[in-house]
Amino acid sequence: MLFLLSISCADNSQKEKTAAATELPMQYLPFKTIALDTITEFKNTTDNWQIAGNVRVDRSKDKVMRLNEGQGILVNLPEEGKKNNLFTVFDHGSIELELDVMMPRKSNSGIYFQGRYELQLLDSWGIEDPGYGDMGGIYQRWDDAQEEGEKGYEGVAPIINAAKAPGLWQHLKVIFHPAEFDNSGNKLKNALFEEVWLNGVQIHKNVVLNGPTRGASFENESALGPLMIQGDHGAVAFKNIKYKLYGDHKVSLSEIAMSEYENKEVILPVLDSLNPIREIKTDSISSKMATDWRSQRIFKYTGKMNIPETGDYIFDLKVNVAGGLLLINRDTIVNMNGDYNLDSLGFAKVRLEKGALPFTLIYNKHLPWTIGFSLDVEGPGIQKHALTTKSSLDLGRNRPEEGIMVDVLTKPVSQRSFLMFKNKKRTHCISVGTLQKINYSYDLAAGSLLQVWDKDFLDATEMWHGRGEKQLGQPAGFIVSFHGDPEIAVLKDDNSIWPNTLPANPQFVPNGYEFDRDGHPAFSYQLGDALILDKLLPSDSERRLNRYLETESKTTIYHKLGEGEAIEKLEEGTYIINNESYYIQLPAKYPLQPFIRKSEGIDELLVEIPAGKQKFNYSIIW
Repeated sequence: MLFLLSISCADNSQKEKTAAATELPMQYLPFKTIALDTITEFKNTTDNWQIAGNVRVDRSKDKVMRLNEGQGILVNLPEEGKKNNLFTVFDHGSIELELDVMMPRKSNSGIYFQGRYELQLLDSWGIEDPGYGDMGGIYQRWDDAQEEGEKGYEGVAPIINAAKAPGLWQHLKVIFHPAEFDNSGNKLKNALFEEVWLNGVQIHKNVVLNGPTRGASFENESALGPLMIQGDHGAVAFKNIKYKLYGDHKVSLSEIAMSEYENKEVILPVLDSLNPIREIKTDSISSKMATDWRSQRIFKYTGKMNIPETGDYIFDLKVNVAGGLLLINRDTIVNMNGDYNLDSLGFAKVRLEKGALPFTLIYNKHLPWTIGFSLDVEGPGIQKHALTTKSSLDLGRNRPEEGIMVDVLTKPVSQRSFLMFKNKKRTHCISVGTLQKINYSYDLAAGSLLQVWDKDFLDATEMWHGRGEKQLGQPAGFIVSFHGDPEIAVLKDDNSIWPNTLPANPQFVPNGYEFDRDGHPAFSYQLGDALILDKLLPSDSERRLNRYLETESKTTIYHKLGEGEAIEKLEEGTYIINNESYYIQLPAKYPLQPFIRKSEGIDELLVEIPAGKQKFNYSIIW
């Protein structure tokens, strides 16, 4: 689309915003996937490595994993004489890797980047103070020449223990960079784990690796090497393995000029009709070029964008309550002409030819009390990186160095707030922190358990710092989210579609909550003629939340215990919910009979509750 700066695009702005609301743009370039229909994407395999369609563990036995025939899961079942490591057929340098991994109880494995630097895989569920040998730890190096007790060194523990219970799928994301060498082979830079994320929580950031860790397949360091998965320690399973390989080239800007205009309008005026108040040459782009951060201005940047490779590129423009435009070769790539905030999606995918291309970037700072924008880019073999300065979008300039935390000291704490749940704001929420460090959030407007987490309770910085405009509470630990729909519903039959939270059910009437003597709330609400009491209590011994429900109704009602891409019944009344990967465990003598059904492409675990007074309970384990 051609955007002419001499024409106002006020008419198109609202159309663009409406389209963006209904169709989400691509936010990153596709990963390459390791196909797990066969084992051919690995070399020199031995019989301990197999392809399976499903796996599950026995939570009462060590290192035991059972598999079913099929495709999609890579499994290691080592035994004497069959326990070799596994290597990819491709070598890598800089790589972004994502995968799901499952550990049986007390099992042990590891992923070696370039076959040299190990990221530990271990059943670390319940470990209070994780070390380098726990799940997600960077394993230590080893020197046999040292005295006993001093042979191991330089291991790095994860920042937090984000490991789930054995038998649950856990998501791992890693960005790794290799050591760098000059033409003579002299090392210029050490290898680096830039980021390591486990189950949505960052557990490492910019960890430098001075050399290969213990158990590496290669003693030297190199620019390239294969991924290696440890095969001789214990059973382990993997699925959804995908990666991106990165080179050392980036998109850059040159011949940059900046023009500044006075402006108070939300929609861009015709720039050709304005006289610039300042024009300068610059070597970088930043919102800090504003002489007064309270001013209302338009900043127009022009220059050359140097594209290192022909291919698809994704641009990500963010503005802090402002407007913006990005044009390349006079084509409008990102159109945020109007009033946009940091939650607005300014992504665009475009195919560009190698070379120096003319660009125009416009930042419309139409409000006096906000400032900040950023522009990032990802390309073919090019890791996402910033084209603006780091300080251009400095949201922490007035933020306290340490967040404003709500701590649990002598009794449970209940805190009302807004919460972001599955990218949408919930406005009638309460979060409960307990002495056992098992925490949860509940939507009072839907009668719904939203999420659980452990360790630290709640970050209230967005609520209590400054004006607290967002009023958002943020769980401080790694979270497991649930379906977020009403927990109780009236269905015509077992095949009726479960209602969602919108539009609000006029038959739903919240009755508030009451605290017991220990400070734990019990939530009460009505659904038509049905009265529901919902209470959640932490386990004293493990990461488990126990739920107690009481109902009184004149007709049959239903309760949704969970939903996921797949739900499977395990032994002893336990169900595994696979997309969020948590357990639902029922008591040995359960008064009701749950059933699994398929509805609109997902599995749901429901229980039918007869009329009259009923009591039942179950546990959530993660």
